[in-house]
Amino acid sequence: MATNMDSKVFANILRLKEKRQAIILAHSYQSEEVQQIADYVGDSFGLSVQAKENSAQVVVFCGVHFMAESAYILAPHKTILLPEKTAGCPLADTIDYEGLQAAKAQYPNATVVCYINSSAKVKSISDICCTSSNALQVITGVDNDQILFVPDKNLAHYVAQHTKKQIIPWAGACVTHQRVSLNDVALIRQHHPDAVIAVHPECEPEIVDQADFVGSTTAIIQYAVSCTQTKVVIGTEMGVVTQLKAKCPTKTFYLLAPGLVCPNMKKTRLQSIEKALIHMETKITVSEDIRIQAKTALERMLTYK
Repeated sequence: MATNMDSKVFANILRLKEKRQAIILAHSYQSEEVQQIADYVGDSFGLSVQAKENSAQVVVFCGVHFMAESAYILAPHKTILLPEKTAGCPLADTIDYEGLQAAKAQYPNATVVCYINSSAKVKSISDICCTSSNALQVITGVDNDQILFVPDKNLAHYVAQHTKKQIIPWAGACVTHQRVSLNDVALIRQHHPDAVIAVHPECEPEIVDQADFVGSTTAIIQYAVSCTQTKVVIGTEMGVVTQLKAKCPTKTFYLLAPGLVCPNMKKTRLQSIEKALIHMETKITVSEDIRIQAKTALERMLTYK
């Protein structure tokens, strides 16, 4: 239940948003209060589209740093605000410009497919980006049988199971999804044998193999809403459960593991958004030479639905 202070902050954000002619975008992993104030809640792909196509000139990006960078790359004429400047992504941090350059030198004939969870500099020397929503479509569409896939090894493994192309994975992984164990799956099956399990492909392969459904955050939400089962176990960040409880009050949702909480996504609070709109900070920008190169990879990604 919201406190009086939260209610005042909520109202002030709405006032400031109108004054600044801003839009608030929130990733599905954000806290409930942030999802409630947002104009649009979605996964990386949907947020990228909104940042580019929405008419608002100020974008308050409730997510992590690489997401705000991507928004600026696609819409440099807009003001992109990241309410919590220290909100980063450990997965994105597993690869840097120099590391990718070395990998490209090792596999000079490979097409570089870069997961959107990466820095602007990494995107700038990639051939095309992808999200978990369209990774398979992107790789299928690439006119090359050798793919250097960075930085998520688990998503790379999942895609490799669905294509005959050679997938060369980077060794990165999401620390949140990595926390799910086979014991977590066994306990859920024991306590809720009539439930279905839906997991994100960022989970370890042995977890993915145990699931009834595998997909991106948006795909998991769509599956959980449309499936006939009334009990659904969610194997991705807990923010998705927040959405599902609102969408399907007659269904019961369980989190696959207690560790499915992203500390960086949870940094953003209502007060963070309020402060961002008051002071117009923190502004995220990318140097023009890097932006132009990264834009090509991102725009190629946006052609795959």
